[in-house]
Amino acid sequence: MTSPNSGSEHEGLVIRDNRRIDPETGEVREGAGKTTDKSSPAAPAGAPRPDDGLAADLTAQLAERTADLQRLQAEYSNYRKRVERDRVVVREQAVANVLAELLPVLDDIGRARDHGELNGGFAKVSEALETAVGKLGLTTFGTKGDAFDPTVHEALMHSYSSEVTEPTCVEILQPGYQIGDRILRPARVAVAEPEGPAAGSEPGAGEAGEAAADPEDN
Repeated sequence: MTSPNSGSEHEGLVIRDNRRIDPETGEVREGAGKTTDKSSPAAPAGAPRPDDGLAADLTAQLAERTADLQRLQAEYSNYRKRVERDRVVVREQAVANVLAELLPVLDDIGRARDHGELNGGFAKVSEALETAVGKLGLTTFGTKGDAFDPTVHEALMHSYSSEVTEPTCVEILQPGYQIGDRILRPARVAVAEPEGPAAGSEPGAGEAGEAAADPEDN
């Protein structure tokens, strides 16, 4: 016997066919297999996601590697500059050593020129030598009338003169040589200084002499 309420019990029952393939037509149903997952509520806005920590770690590692590369590049650049600077210093030192050994030869050439003995083949050889050392940066300094400078002049003779107002190079005995700012040899010179006050001309000297010459009153 059927209960009178059996029909009302099945009125609220809904059966849904979620099969992806329609059994009657064999076609794929639109929207089949798409179910709404109501068991996991959406994450609230602003809540940290699991990917945020990984992204932060990758950003930190990238910044660290970038800093390492920049530091390595700076160290390599400084190394290159230091090697280039050392190379230039070594070259200049080697050239200076060679030219220092040639200074006596250049002195002989200068003396021969001053005495009119620089002629013929010797003149051509001397000119070629002077041209070669000039290309290497060797220059001479020291001229008669220059103010005496102990940093670039070496005084071999000393005198007094009324024609100068300060210590002056009145004669160049040997020229000085330099490469750039490096002094290979100072100029060897004779120096004259201004004459001092004449003897007996100091204040009070004449009065003292007159007083000594007067006879004493008895």
